[in-house]
Amino acid sequence: MDRRQRLGVRSRGDSIQLDFQYRGVRCRETLKIPPTSANLKFAQRKRETILFEIEKGTFRYSEHFPKSRRAKLFGETESIPISDALDRYLDSKFRSCEPSSYRTYKSAVEQHLRPTFGALPISELTTGAVQEWIAGLTISNKRINNVLIPLRGICADAFIDGLIPRDPMARIRNLSHRAKEPDPFSFDEVEAILAATKGQVKNLFQFAFFTGLRTGELIAIEWSDIDLEKKIAHIRRSVVLGQEKRPKTASGERDVILLPPALESLKAQQPLTRFKGGRVFYNPKSEKPWANDEQIRLQFWNPLIKRTGLRHRPAYNTRHTYASMMLTAGENPMWVAHQMGHSDWGMIRKVYGRWIPDNDVSGGKKLFAAWSRRGQDQSVS
Repeated sequence: MDRRQRLGVRSRGDSIQLDFQYRGVRCRETLKIPPTSANLKFAQRKRETILFEIEKGTFRYSEHFPKSRRAKLFGETESIPISDALDRYLDSKFRSCEPSSYRTYKSAVEQHLRPTFGALPISELTTGAVQEWIAGLTISNKRINNVLIPLRGICADAFIDGLIPRDPMARIRNLSHRAKEPDPFSFDEVEAILAATKGQVKNLFQFAFFTGLRTGELIAIEWSDIDLEKKIAHIRRSVVLGQEKRPKTASGERDVILLPPALESLKAQQPLTRFKGGRVFYNPKSEKPWANDEQIRLQFWNPLIKRTGLRHRPAYNTRHTYASMMLTAGENPMWVAHQMGHSDWGMIRKVYGRWIPDNDVSGGKKLFAAWSRRGQDQSVS
């Protein structure tokens, strides 16, 4: 047997194989070079270098054998820039999520993550670096949590794929934040808003105040969804970022009872768009269906609120106003939840709890009466 074979170097066909121990594992790696005398000497020196580095604790498998599967076993693989990982993340989300969600992810990547971490190899991202970066941000806690979503995604994928030995985001917790309480309009404010506008814009906002529809549902509703005889609106679709889609959940598809003010707005809208075929509400500036909520907000809602002199609140508050009006009037919270497209009344209780009347002065009396009767029955026996 050749002395080199005894020292862990041997010919193998048109290649040379090295044999050594690392972390208790017997490793065999092939050098794809012909087993000439000179190459065998080279292989022997390489093996001696490897053994020396193992002894000193400086050996990195991937530096000597970058394409080896064992590099992955020992947590050593070629790293990729975070920017590339973010690109892949956005590509996958573009195909799998709603346009509004994709826009949120892309904004987080382009405004925050790529400028800060893009050039860094993902293997060099540390928990401490992320924590320090978060501490210096001046955006809201809710926004920070949203920005972290893509970063969590690429790190989790890299860890699962064996590209990094640990996930640096595993110990990064979401920041606490308190959702803003609804700020609905009062009856007087609703009347002031409707009195300050006219035509299709008035019809649109009056219908919004008295149906509680989301803005996307409002601009997507068609005349074929309206049953004036039964006084019902069938909610089956929504428009988000100019794209029509079905509701996310089964509860989103619902029949909304049309209250008298909502019916009044539809009757006023009928001669304007009923025979155009399709959508109920049109943008009076273009005489075309609304493309998105931004058109409503910028072209009409913001100027309208400014004109009335009322404290500014988003157009989405028409929905909050509907919920508060219904609950204050004593409507069943379960019924209100159904009208608004919630699967149960948990969200109503959580978001609009302070508008649910608590005026049952007889509360607890029925239990007391039953307990009293029980005492009387026992004394008779």
